[in-house]
Amino acid sequence: MARDKADTQNRLDIYTEVTQRIVAEVESGNIPWTRPWATRGVSTLPHNAHTGRRYSGINVLLLWIAGMSAGYGTAGWMTYRQAQEAGGHVRKGERGTQVVMASTYVPKNEQDRARECNEDPRAVPFLKRFTVFNCDQIEGIADAGPEADQTVAQIANADLDAFVAATGVDIRFGGDKAYYVPSLDYIQCPPPSAFATPEDLFRIEAHEMAHWSGAEHRLARTFGKRFGDDAYQMEELVAEIAAAQLCAVMGVPSTTRHAAYIQHWLRVMKSDRQAIFIAARHASAAVEFLLQAAGRANDDAAEAPEAMAA
Repeated sequence: MARDKADTQNRLDIYTEVTQRIVAEVESGNIPWTRPWATRGVSTLPHNAHTGRRYSGINVLLLWIAGMSAGYGTAGWMTYRQAQEAGGHVRKGERGTQVVMASTYVPKNEQDRARECNEDPRAVPFLKRFTVFNCDQIEGIADAGPEADQTVAQIANADLDAFVAATGVDIRFGGDKAYYVPSLDYIQCPPPSAFATPEDLFRIEAHEMAHWSGAEHRLARTFGKRFGDDAYQMEELVAEIAAAQLCAVMGVPSTTRHAAYIQHWLRVMKSDRQAIFIAARHASAAVEFLLQAAGRANDDAAEAPEAMAA
């Protein structure tokens, strides 16, 4: 029983600790999903440099925060043991970054109940921590990312247009506002000529495509039951984080929304310590859906996913 209580408290502490850290970053003006720092010609999602698989969910934000704070020049990460297996070693004195992984356990009282009722015990999900190091902290290895290195200057306008077209999304250009129309399943967007650069257009398209991915016949993403009046803000947060990840995949620096949105998101995160975990997980699901739709998915999708709440 004592162990069960300790496991529960640890799980709650992870939610609280991570949420407080992200809230502090946002309040200080560092929006984790805008990813403003430079890497060595790489604009990609955080990935495990040993397995080649991308991190997902809240781990994307945690590793982006760490990369921004330390000024790392690579998006590749490894555990201490993986660095050794790769023939390298973590430099003395380096501090790792904690990420989380979903796991399950069966409490003793549930084992007893199942035994008495002759049923299978129900496992309880929980988050556990583990530590990774950026490739800049490891000697003797080379970071081989899962995606092609690109700088913004190397991005052809046609590449961005081709990605959007390949998803199959219905985008209708015209007017001066961008929005997704769920009832008719299309995106309305100002014409390309209204944007200063193709990257500016793609940022807006990526945000609206994230909304498009949540349609009932796609990912069926809803937040009404849990978040009530804040469901709209949760959907906006998901779209914002997903758009930032799509921009990272395509080598486009992302930007954040108006300050009013940030204040709404802060309120939601402060009122529910799982909110940012839920938003980040749904954002990664949206990104994977869009990458698959565009024919850009591969087997490196999710390293150490967390999937605790609906």
